[in-house]
Amino acid sequence: MAELIPDDFHFQPIGWVRGGRVEATKDGWAGNRCTLALRADLFGPEALQGVAALSHLEVLFWFHIDADEAVATGARRPRGNPDWPSVGIFAQRGRMRHNRIGVSYCRVLSVEGLNVQVEDLDAVDGTPLLDLKPVWRETLPRGEIRQPDWASELMRNYY
Repeated sequence: MAELIPDDFHFQPIGWVRGGRVEATKDGWAGNRCTLALRADLFGPEALQGVAALSHLEVLFWFHIDADEAVATGARRPRGNPDWPSVGIFAQRGRMRHNRIGVSYCRVLSVEGLNVQVEDLDAVDGTPLLDLKPVWRETLPRGEIRQPDWASELMRNYY
C-alpha cells in the first residue's frame, strides 16, 4: 500500500554553491570552478568521506534565480528559437519547471572539511543545494542515448 503523500512538502538546503559564476547564462559553463559548501549545522566532515575518490558528483539544486518567473507546464520552443520544435517541459531542461529542481554532473577536484571543489557545474554562486550523489558507471543510462538534433544544437556551446 502506498503511503499518503502531502500535496506539498518542503526541502531544506544541505548547503550552497560558493564562488564560480555569478550570472546564470545559457552557455559557456565549461571550466566553471566553485565550491559545494555543506551546512555545518547539519553535517560533519564525515558526510563527505569517500567523495575525493570519485571523479564526478551528481548535484541536485534549486533554480533560485528568477524564482518568480512563470512556470511552464506545456510545450514551448526551447530558448524561444523558431527553428526548434515546440516540445513539452519534460522534453527539455529549462529552469521554469514546476519544482525548479536542477540536476547537473560536475568533476570533483578536491574535498576539504565540508567543502567540495568542483568544475563544470552549471549553477551560480548562492545556489541552494538539495543533494549530492556519486556518479557511478552503473548508475548511468545503459545502451545508446537518443536525442533530437535540436538538443545537440542547443547544447553545442553549453560546456
